[in-house]
Amino acid sequence: MRQFVRCHLRPDEFSAGRPEYAYAVHTLYLDSPRLSLYQATNTGEKNRFKLRVRFYDDGPGAPAFFEIKRRRNDGIEKHRACVRREAVRPLLRGEWPALRHLRRPDVRQLGALQEFHLLMQRLPATPRSHVAYQREAWMSPVDNSMRVTFDRQVQCEPQFEPDIAARIGEAVTAFPNQVILELKFTGRLPHWCLDLVRVFNLVRRSAAKYAEGVALMGEDRISNCGVALRVPDADVGLRVPDRVPGPEYDPGFGPGTITVGF
Repeated sequence: MRQFVRCHLRPDEFSAGRPEYAYAVHTLYLDSPRLSLYQATNTGEKNRFKLRVRFYDDGPGAPAFFEIKRRRNDGIEKHRACVRREAVRPLLRGEWPALRHLRRPDVRQLGALQEFHLLMQRLPATPRSHVAYQREAWMSPVDNSMRVTFDRQVQCEPQFEPDIAARIGEAVTAFPNQVILELKFTGRLPHWCLDLVRVFNLVRRSAAKYAEGVALMGEDRISNCGVALRVPDADVGLRVPDRVPGPEYDPGFGPGTITVGF
């Protein structure tokens, strides 16, 4: 399959030159006490979002990315802000975002970070789970309109502290002996992707890493309320809110993301 993909794409800047083209991805997921974001995924709500902090290593200057990932029907949007590592803890404890928290001053990213803060306060959301995996990523040689990723060795552990560390402790393994393939594109899906699905007999299915991890670890371990139940209160009002003006839009995760497992 890699040989098929490399006829159309090139390794992204992180995969290039690495053994098996793989690099580590770490994500800290936030959720409400009743796990309302998990429940929205678990029940298949068409319009939902995730709040997460993504990072890659423990280098002293390594940044973290505060991300809002929205699903609207079958389309995906991701808005992110690149944040200084030392700013992660105060931001997750509720400090109002400012330009000084960003790795580089950027008004659009500040808007995304402030939107993250407002959603975090509204739920309210705090850290719940650390998810780590190995990613192999390929992208268009001309722009960011097409990406193909292979994710392997998905591990999930409970985490409630507002800290980030690129190591995993006592974790469960999600999707064992499987590889998660994602086709991420803007506009139209290239014809060669349809050939890829047909030739390798791929099956489209959900592969939500955070939700799978919570299910394996047990909702009672991750929620503040014992086994999480869908209760009709403010905690589960998950209609996708309108964006505040100016958040950064990442076209590499635009409308039409397809996830297949094999």
